[in-house]
Amino acid sequence: MTPTVILITFLAYTLLLFFITFLTARRASNRAFFIGNKSSPWFVVAYGMIGASMSGVTFMSVPGWVGITQFSYMMVVFGYLLGYFIIATVLMPLYYRLNLTSIYSYLETRFGFWSYKSGAFYFILSRVIGASFRMFLVVNVLQVFVFNSWHFPFSVTVTIFIILILLYTLKGGIKTIIWTDTVQTTFMLLALILSIYFIIQNLHTSFFSITCDIFRSSFSKMVFFDWVDKRFFLKQFLSGVFIAIVMTGLDQEMMQKNLSCKSLRDAQKNMFTFSVIMVFVNFLFLFLGAILFIYSARTGFALPLRSDDLFPMIAINNLGPIAGLVFVIGLISAAYPSADGALTSLTTSFSIDFLGINKNENLSEKRKTKIRYMVHIGFAVVLLFVIILFSAINDRAVIDKLFTIAGYTYGPLLGLFSFGLFTKYSIKDRWVPLLVVISPLSCYFLSKYSEVLFNGYKFSFELLIVNGIITFAGLLILRRKADLKTER
Repeated sequence: MTPTVILITFLAYTLLLFFITFLTARRASNRAFFIGNKSSPWFVVAYGMIGASMSGVTFMSVPGWVGITQFSYMMVVFGYLLGYFIIATVLMPLYYRLNLTSIYSYLETRFGFWSYKSGAFYFILSRVIGASFRMFLVVNVLQVFVFNSWHFPFSVTVTIFIILILLYTLKGGIKTIIWTDTVQTTFMLLALILSIYFIIQNLHTSFFSITCDIFRSSFSKMVFFDWVDKRFFLKQFLSGVFIAIVMTGLDQEMMQKNLSCKSLRDAQKNMFTFSVIMVFVNFLFLFLGAILFIYSARTGFALPLRSDDLFPMIAINNLGPIAGLVFVIGLISAAYPSADGALTSLTTSFSIDFLGINKNENLSEKRKTKIRYMVHIGFAVVLLFVIILFSAINDRAVIDKLFTIAGYTYGPLLGLFSFGLFTKYSIKDRWVPLLVVISPLSCYFLSKYSEVLFNGYKFSFELLIVNGIITFAGLLILRRKADLKTER
């Protein structure tokens, strides 16, 4: 494929999103931006959340990851199922009962000002880092296969991408994203299925034959029993449970879409439907990864230094122009949901949790809109700089790095919400900011020296659970004396 064809495809797809924005964002209010006027059809949200949850990370990083971890990621995915069930039956009823727009305002009601601000801060930190990692994948592909040939610097490519996302999310917010996500999910799933088809055709084999080859190979190994291995099945499963809880249930971006449904019942139907579909889609991505490595072995294709580059290099350079075009469309459709949703949720959280525009009765609707626009643009600039910074230090599979960072930044949220839901204690709220700094630092120390401290044990994604436990334990120490006396 020529750089010109890739660029035209990218621009055509972007124009389609702008058309959807035009249809959905007319006369959009602040309420429409934040929670879609609570009128989103649950089945549309469920379908669109597939693309939003997957993003460019799943599209590129998961297939390449198969070479290192085989199919062990499926144990994480099975853990997701239990995590999504907990979200639907524990967290969603709470959010709907309190009629929340920002889910972190629960922490203010439960504990106080500093807990609230600490929770909102960790979401913003988590989402800025996570969204930047995801967007880097896509921007890097556009840079390598399009803009390098025209000698455009990486910073210019990132800027173009961010400006386009900014323009089509600025007005409609979550109301627009609910519908653009459905289009993007459709293209992503089509690209996944067609990519598998094109590789099988190129290998001159059949789907049945390649399936047998995969399950006879080492790639299909799913369950690892060595407890010190990062792929140990039990810690993978438990990590999946808590990754789902924190990266969906305690994440403003994902919950904002669920809170836009008409009722709790609709939101729960959305979550149950979405969770089942996600298992099959994730398996297909691992299946694709195994096929890519089999293709490399049979054709003599040299594996790239970074596993994330395997899929794009084969799709664009080796499978013909149609397969390359399908890949580009799939990648773009997987990337936009993570970027637009992140920008909208960051704007929502900062506007409500830190600026309090929903509580300030002295602000007119016009003034609130102006503030929201400024915040939206501000976070676009922040994402721009973080992506550029990440491009200079990226050295391993993005999905691995993404879940590692999540263990540090989402752990305090897990501890705060767990303590609020499962105890009745009040706490010394002013000490919470210190606690949520100590907890991730303690986890970093444990992770760095775990092999020495725990007889060769290596922490993986379960570091998130440890972080949550440390935060929970710290909150127990911060219990108010009055509660202890009552307990006695």
